[in-house]
Amino acid sequence: MASAHGGGDTVPYRPKAGEIPTSPGVYRFRDAERRVLYVGKAKNLRARLSNYFAPLRSLHERTRRMVTTASSVEWTVVGSEVEALQLEITWINEFHPPFNVRFKDDKSYPYLAVTMADEAPRAFVTRNRKIRGARYFGPYPKVWAINETLEILLRLFPIRTCKDSDYRRAMASGKPCFAGQIGRCFGPCSGLVTIEEHRENVDRFVGFMQNQDRRIVGELTDRMQAAAAAQEYEAAARYRDRLQAANAFFEKSAVVLGDTVDLDVFGVDHDELAAAVQLFIVRGGRVRGVHSWTVDKELDVPLGDLVDSIVQNAYADGLTPPAEVVVPELPDDAAALEDWLGAEAGRKVRLKVAQRGDKASLLATATQNARQTLMLYKTRRSADFTTRSRALEDIQEALGMAEAPLRIECYDVSHLSGTNIVASMVVFEDGLPRKDEYRRFTIPQSSDDTDSIHQVLTRRLAYLSPGGAVTDTDAATEVRPEGDGHVEGTSADELVTPERRKKFTYPPNLLVVDGGQPQVAAAARALRESGVQGIYLCGIAKRLEEIWTPESDFPVILPRNSDALFLFQRVRDEAHRFAITHQRQRRKRDIGSVLAEIPGLGPARVKELLRHFGSVTRLRAADEAAIAEVKGIGPTLAATVHAQLHADMAPAPR
Repeated sequence: MASAHGGGDTVPYRPKAGEIPTSPGVYRFRDAERRVLYVGKAKNLRARLSNYFAPLRSLHERTRRMVTTASSVEWTVVGSEVEALQLEITWINEFHPPFNVRFKDDKSYPYLAVTMADEAPRAFVTRNRKIRGARYFGPYPKVWAINETLEILLRLFPIRTCKDSDYRRAMASGKPCFAGQIGRCFGPCSGLVTIEEHRENVDRFVGFMQNQDRRIVGELTDRMQAAAAAQEYEAAARYRDRLQAANAFFEKSAVVLGDTVDLDVFGVDHDELAAAVQLFIVRGGRVRGVHSWTVDKELDVPLGDLVDSIVQNAYADGLTPPAEVVVPELPDDAAALEDWLGAEAGRKVRLKVAQRGDKASLLATATQNARQTLMLYKTRRSADFTTRSRALEDIQEALGMAEAPLRIECYDVSHLSGTNIVASMVVFEDGLPRKDEYRRFTIPQSSDDTDSIHQVLTRRLAYLSPGGAVTDTDAATEVRPEGDGHVEGTSADELVTPERRKKFTYPPNLLVVDGGQPQVAAAARALRESGVQGIYLCGIAKRLEEIWTPESDFPVILPRNSDALFLFQRVRDEAHRFAITHQRQRRKRDIGSVLAEIPGLGPARVKELLRHFGSVTRLRAADEAAIAEVKGIGPTLAATVHAQLHADMAPAPR
């Protein structure tokens, strides 16, 4: 089959590379009847999926058969590789995909078992779920994953791991088993613990596996410090080792809820015009299903009202609500909604906003997926040729333009409390972004946003003015397009190449500014002063998404779900993103250059300072003692850093 994107001999449903996230996740190939054909996981979804969309002749025969049998591919972003492994297992067990051949033998997954019915219970890895009296934890994605976990936990809770035959022989002979001799088994045969003490260790082990209570980190820290204060250094070392094991365990643990936990998690991402929803259905502590959908918003409702509508629609379609529903924000009528859900479920249902812990992590993952869904929805909607053409025609009609605005330039100003003022110019041609023609401006001084808009457009329109005279001063403050690695300080001659001057002289059909009447008036003044004719002008006010034109007391109101308003919004949001990115780069570069000039403060220490404090504001507010706590920074260097930062903040002499 030929590619729908003109990329050679591949399948027509191939997503564009930019649509696929680079996050870890799980993907599913489906056929025309929506049957799941294959489930896979990836550390980087974009890199992995691109392998399936290589030219068909280069694929393995079985892979080629799978991708040509499928008619679509979908993915779910997760927080870590371990979560991807666990979700892959869940879906393989649920869907039994025919192309996942390594699971066709129905081989069960590994569990961590603890034989509670034994005199001296042991912990070991098994696929057998029928051991009498055993407690099971899992399933785990791979044997190596559970072995790593067990090795960490044995340092935290030393219990027996040797085989029953080795244990009986050791107890009968009075000599520790081989595993005990090499420090790999901590059962009673080692002589270090009694049967009763070992049972207590096992109970603590099982209790920890059930609850995974992070308070153990604080308890071990307190015990280690108390032992060190009492000069019991061997005991302090043992607590230190256990503390390291506890931290290692939590670092490796994925978000896994208890075996009895049933809940639904709604992740929502939205803007003024659309919303995306990601529903994670958790049963028995594991994600058993994922549903994703987008909706166009007729009204710009707050998140609480949006949640109300989403929950009602979700459970009105036959889905039975569990005892707990996790949402990003409670609606005003949460109590009434809980009563309605309870009537649907035949039991009490509670709405909850998860603030911390595993449920909050799962909500964050669902929200991340919703954000990706909304971005994909916008990208695909904007990329559709028919939709773009209709949007441009609607803009032409709404603004009374002589022709459709095939080239749109949008400007946004960004500053930090009136300082570090920058502006952005983004270009859309035929409704699509032209990132190679984006421009960024620095504004040395300005009284307000309207003055900034006037300055930027005056400089930009100078390229279009009769005669095309552009001063070196104007040119030197312009920054090159996004992603070209330009560093400020480049000379004017390097900035204004003949090629750039030629590109910059392309006139737009429509100039858009971010703002309402005041910003539009400032832009109109710059346009009049330039003498340039034939360019239309408007502004988009964010609060109500109104379109303002010069010399009009009333805005143009576009339908909220119209393609024209959607395009305006995307152009404005792109200009805002570009301006904010530039300002952040400047702020980071400014503080980085100040720190780099301090003797003894190399790149590694500068990076460590910024990482430790998290922001320039916190670093500037820190005293010498706090700065001295940073790795690699002593009291002397801390005093120098503190003095330099505060000298940099002092007002210049008049």
